[in-house]
Amino acid sequence: MADSFDLIVIGAGPGGYVTAIRASQLGLKTAIVERENLGGVCLNWGCIPTKALLKSGEVYEQLGHLDAYGLSVQGRSYDFTKVIERSRGVAKQLSSGVAFLMKKHKIEVIDGTARLEKGQGPPTVVVDLKAGGARKLTARSVILATGARARVIPAVGLVPDGERIWTYREAMVPKTAPGTLLVVGSGAIGIEFASFYRALGSEVTVIEALPRILPVEDEEVSKAAHKAFEKRGLKFRVGAKVTKLAATKTGVTLDLESAGKAETLTADVAIVAVGIDGNVENLGLEALGVKIDRGHVVTDAHGATNVPGLYAIGDVAGPPWLAHKASHEGVHCVEHIAGFPSANLSAPVPGCTYATPQIASVGLTEAQAKDKGLQVKVGRFPFRVNGKAIAAGETEGFVKTVFDARTGALVGAHMIGAEVTEMIQGFALAITMEATEADLHATIYPHPTMSEAMHEAALDAYGRVLHI
Repeated sequence: MADSFDLIVIGAGPGGYVTAIRASQLGLKTAIVERENLGGVCLNWGCIPTKALLKSGEVYEQLGHLDAYGLSVQGRSYDFTKVIERSRGVAKQLSSGVAFLMKKHKIEVIDGTARLEKGQGPPTVVVDLKAGGARKLTARSVILATGARARVIPAVGLVPDGERIWTYREAMVPKTAPGTLLVVGSGAIGIEFASFYRALGSEVTVIEALPRILPVEDEEVSKAAHKAFEKRGLKFRVGAKVTKLAATKTGVTLDLESAGKAETLTADVAIVAVGIDGNVENLGLEALGVKIDRGHVVTDAHGATNVPGLYAIGDVAGPPWLAHKASHEGVHCVEHIAGFPSANLSAPVPGCTYATPQIASVGLTEAQAKDKGLQVKVGRFPFRVNGKAIAAGETEGFVKTVFDARTGALVGAHMIGAEVTEMIQGFALAITMEATEADLHATIYPHPTMSEAMHEAALDAYGRVLHI
């Protein structure tokens, strides 16, 4: 006989476990099924531990520039094993925290691999338990939060071998830092690993098929990032198509084509960061007739699939592939299921890249706004004339704002510089609340802070900038 719940969540990443918590708060009897670790890829192998690595790299790199602050240190060095151990420790601590939250909210955690079968109403969930055996579950609603995995392209050798060719997973736990490194793909994941290993002294080359790095970002930010990264010693091949990647006894060779010319690069290790694919396999979706498009489950505005009672959120349901988007979708979905007013799904999703310098953005780029037919007003303000940035020695970068000239609405914001990932939420809130230039101009920003550059960029769009 099947165990019965109001809601079953499959996958305990940041989308799944947050969804389960909100369901419990709404009074739903909830179970969550996880085949690996609570917290999913983000907490265990992605968002959190990579930030721990990046912090270690950032601090180590800063130690090499202490003379600019009137300081000095002798014998700068790093213990790579301890750097990795710290990252894993951070992940373990937070995974334990998720376990506590599940217990606190009386959510039943089921360790195993789930698959779906046709039921009387919503699909039945069958779990092959880690401990052995199987368990059958039924619920009024089932939410897929199975996430995604690194994309591989076997035809040209973009497949991890665990030793010389890595995805993000292998790149987080190597025994030593490579002397030379090739990174295929210049999205957030590729750039973050390039930034980390460069900070520790690796010679890093990033290969990007499109004409510029960080292609989803505003073009001005992309160009500024390219220049800043080159200043740190990173090398780039843009507009370059990988034709073959292969491991050798001593490293890797990578063949590419750029501007009609062939080139071969060699290195100790290569990281493949060319996107992700949704985890839709082995769930029984085909037998149920669930619609899938380009490796992702098709859903409506509330996360519902074409199968009654079955929903999908987060990475498995398509881009943007971001943890905070997954959590937000999950809360919206479960509130809709419970019949409560749902969170605003039209809110813009901010994106962050935690390299040195950091990149953060929300809303439309200038080009996207123009493509939508908007007349735009654009403001910019550089950190090089911001008092706090000068005092902190963090003058690289700028803030860019994009307004709809007709309504005065802020429609996009783009930032590059120190700690901009902590500031972007101010613009995210402004767009969500439909703030206009008048609202941003009238807001009092504390002094001295780097966030004052946000105010100045909004002023600049209307010819009112004060400090240039």
